Amino acid sequence: MREDKGMDAADMGTDLQQVLISREEIESRLDDMAEKIDADYAGKDLLLVGVLKGAVYVMADLSRRLRRSAPMDWMAVSSYGSGTKSSGVVRILKDLDTDLTGRHVLIVEDIIDSGLTLSWLLGNLTSRGAASVRIATLLRKPEAVKVEVDVTYVGFDIPNEFVVGYGLDYAESYRNLPFIATLRPEVYGG
Repeated sequence: MREDKGMDAADMGTDLQQVLISREEIESRLDDMAEKIDADYAGKDLLLVGVLKGAVYVMADLSRRLRRSAPMDWMAVSSYGSGTKSSGVVRILKDLDTDLTGRHVLIVEDIIDSGLTLSWLLGNLTSRGAASVRIATLLRKPEAVKVEVDVTYVGFDIPNEFVVGYGLDYAESYRNLPFIATLRPEVYGG
């Protein structure tokens, strides 16, 4: 029986330009983030809110590292359309099923670039009566920020480059890479 380690850089042929963050680096950083979240939310009614589709991998791996029960819910919002840059126009594609009143909400994101979508999401969830709303993200692009958003837990700050892997996609491909990588510009027309 073959031991399946998942897809690796060699499986992508020439699509990838560079691996920025390895699987091992991601796992180590998620361990650190979970430890801080456990400490910060001790004795509180925590609800994890994942932002679809990209946050699926981060949410699953982060939640498994927590040493507490943490229910989760999902939202799908869009501000991208078909391009690789944020449009700033936010649409709810799938809303939460959970009442936020009195809950401590931790938004789990894969990446924050412009901050436009997240700023809108923070306001929206806060207006629903949550006791608190904070953000955890695997990746943040400080150079791309258009709206300052207070992010409590950050995995990695990365350059303002288009990245894929670990939930991040280009045209619904590359999400299942177990690491974060840049694509060759000719792959996405950059």
